[in-house]
Amino acid sequence: MPINNPQRNNRGGNSPFGSGQNKDSKRKIPVVTIIYALLGIALITYWMYAAGGVQAVETDDMSFKHMVQNKEIDHLEYVRKDDRINVFLKKEALQGNPAYEKIKENVNGPQYYLTVTDLQVFNENLKDVKAQAVQEDLASDSTLNVNEVAREYDFPTKQDNSKSWGVDLVFWILPLAMLLLLFYFSTRLMRGGGPGGGSSIFNIGKSRAQEFDEKSGQLVTFKDVAGLEGAKFEIEEVVDFLKNPQKYTVLGGKIPKGVLLVGPPGTGKTLLAKAVAGEAKVPFFSLSGSDFVEMFVGVGASRVRDLFKTAKEKAPCIIFIDEIDAIGRARGKNAMSSVNDERESTLNQLLTEMDGFSTNAGVIIMAATNRADILDRALLRAGRFDRQITVELPNLNERRGIFGVHVRNLKLGPDVDLEFFAKQTPGFSGADIANVCNEAALIAARNNKPHIEKADFLAAVDRIIGGLERRGSVFTPEEKRAIAYHESGHACVSWLLRYASPLVKVTIVPRGKALGAAWYLPEERQLTTYDQLLDEMTALLGGRAAEDVVFGQLSTGALNDLERVSKQAYAMVVYYGLDKKIGNISYYDSTGQQEYGLTKPYSEATAREIDEQVHTLIESCYQRAKDILSTHKNQLDELASLLIEREVIFTEDVERILGPRPFQKDAPSEAQDEPSIPDGNADIIVTESDKNE
Repeated sequence: MPINNPQRNNRGGNSPFGSGQNKDSKRKIPVVTIIYALLGIALITYWMYAAGGVQAVETDDMSFKHMVQNKEIDHLEYVRKDDRINVFLKKEALQGNPAYEKIKENVNGPQYYLTVTDLQVFNENLKDVKAQAVQEDLASDSTLNVNEVAREYDFPTKQDNSKSWGVDLVFWILPLAMLLLLFYFSTRLMRGGGPGGGSSIFNIGKSRAQEFDEKSGQLVTFKDVAGLEGAKFEIEEVVDFLKNPQKYTVLGGKIPKGVLLVGPPGTGKTLLAKAVAGEAKVPFFSLSGSDFVEMFVGVGASRVRDLFKTAKEKAPCIIFIDEIDAIGRARGKNAMSSVNDERESTLNQLLTEMDGFSTNAGVIIMAATNRADILDRALLRAGRFDRQITVELPNLNERRGIFGVHVRNLKLGPDVDLEFFAKQTPGFSGADIANVCNEAALIAARNNKPHIEKADFLAAVDRIIGGLERRGSVFTPEEKRAIAYHESGHACVSWLLRYASPLVKVTIVPRGKALGAAWYLPEERQLTTYDQLLDEMTALLGGRAAEDVVFGQLSTGALNDLERVSKQAYAMVVYYGLDKKIGNISYYDSTGQQEYGLTKPYSEATAREIDEQVHTLIESCYQRAKDILSTHKNQLDELASLLIEREVIFTEDVERILGPRPFQKDAPSEAQDEPSIPDGNADIIVTESDKNE
């Protein structure tokens, strides 16, 4: 089941424009960070010093009396300023008494302290305790000398009368000074005095637009933009007006106030804005639509006002809003909220600034989006966005030019042909082509090549479209045979149909989630007829039809095929009016106004009729594919056997088995020049586990 080349949105970098900043290899540490670190170290040091290691434990009178009686006190210290007695115990008492296990590490003391209210009373009580202890010792042993016993209970009492006002003052002032200093730098940072000042709490209502001018460093110019000739012509006219306004104003003309770039992702909308920034030679303000969005009420509108205020001061200038759909979505579409919407307030302010009571002379608005259908109609009216420039996927000539831009700095081999690559990549956007060139360089470097060869580009296209090869995947012989017949069915049916895309390569080597792939070179056309759609749907169903014809049973491998065919058939009946029974009716809403509609635009009877016609259309294509494969059953078996043996077959192999294509004149000649690479369609076989995911 072939799939078209997917469109990817490859937006790299944080800012779409180059900055003139110095590219240092070493990142400098901000000064504010160093100050915060020093303050933190100072606070931790102070707290550790204030803690003083192991602290003295408060004790009571009974415990103190016990210490005196056991002769464990070395000396006392009276601290007058705190009205307490520090108790210093003897070292041998600390080591020998298990009761002091918790404080024995506090060798230098004090180990305990007593709070006293009257020193004289304490001394008298201490004298009584000592006298009582002496009497108890004499009573137990009458041979002891009174003076010697009293001397054993005697210990000095020191007195600390110092006030230490300086130290106390330091311990009070230092933390306060640190907090004040921290508050000062925090306030300065929030006011924009430090890094990121524009996003501070005091500047939250200020615009976040980045300003670029000719002094901002190396910028992109129109020489760096390949393709997009129609869009470039209109953009260049805007730039020319800013450079030479008299050329237009002398005739009474006015430059458009707004230019909206619309197109699929990766087609170069932001790149055009970069070129305008490099060519205009006037101030250029760049920001994203999400830059207006904030959690605080009124911030978005405030930023819009500040943006236009700054732009008016530097007029003539250009304002570029990327992804404007972030704030430009049609109002009244939020069905989940009945209160004031902050996004709508921002949009209202933007509408007023673009074309309100005040004038914005010299301020041109540029915007880019890939969802123009959901934008508010008031934003798209004349006077705001006067011009809508559609940036489409590049054609053959434009792809050739885009390849030329992206290979400027690459070391190419002699066999590289950009014309050939442009033909092999229909449907690729500019971002896709840039990715191909970069991937080719990485593949060449991985293989230690001195330059990038043609095979590297081909491998890059294969990898981008189909994914990385999974050579380590293990299949049973039955699974490998089923995959080979599935891919061969696609190849046979597409080869024998007039309007099917020319086949280039078939493989059963798994890539990404695909267990096999059939690569085609689709024709680039602007209109598709009914017969062409039928042939494409029949080719999509060729894989499942081959399973039915050969094995007589179906598998889950055609999930992606069926999905694409169902969407195609539904579009033919409901959107394109290609069904005779439904008639020339289209239920497609290109305006997007029915985004939150809860009902279908047709009745239940019509819905049943649509389902019947879609089913009939798909079944007719499926039967057609089965008929083709039944007629060419021998060629199908030979093609599948060759695919099992070699895993990859090319155009010449299919032509040798099936003969020349009946409608060879419709196949592009480049598909025959180089059969090793396709663009286009990858065949995905989905296992049951993939389907469950």
